[in-house]
Amino acid sequence: MTFTWTPHRFSGGALALDIANTVILRGDADRSIDRFASSKQIESFCEAAVAMCAEREGMPTALRPPPVESEDVLIDLREATDRYFRTAIATGAEDNALLADLLSACAAALRTAKADDLSAAMAHSVLHLIHGPDRSHMRICTNCGWLFLDRSKNRSRIWCDMAVCGNRRKASRHYKRKKETAE
Repeated sequence: MTFTWTPHRFSGGALALDIANTVILRGDADRSIDRFASSKQIESFCEAAVAMCAEREGMPTALRPPPVESEDVLIDLREATDRYFRTAIATGAEDNALLADLLSACAAALRTAKADDLSAAMAHSVLHLIHGPDRSHMRICTNCGWLFLDRSKNRSRIWCDMAVCGNRRKASRHYKRKKETAE
């Protein structure tokens, strides 16, 4: 299966969240898809991130995938990122154990990666999210479960992307209402 990654249009461009979202349908073990299942997929992600990610100005001009023997460091960082931010959003509370795991994963990535490596870029993005002002704007999409930054004026978005998840939800509700009316 070939895969060409494109960053989620309204993800806020946070590289860390885009990488955390490379597991599709994370909460459904039967239907879940890991978009980093192969080295080729990680390489495609790197190419797309340099071209399209909102954080690309702070990235090297060429973002390299980690060496195959270091891919597990990237995957560990991705999983620690998802666990920490998903728990923080869901509970509204800080989990020091998860934060310690995330910081350890960032340290491992920075220790093993070169400056133009995806793992290093993700670690920097994670550290920015932990410390930066966007933290309070993080949400979980009510449709697909992706993590996203709500940059709407009134901070009330519930979907990662209105054109995809929002339309699907609205179409589903419309179909159900129409079906109930017809019965």
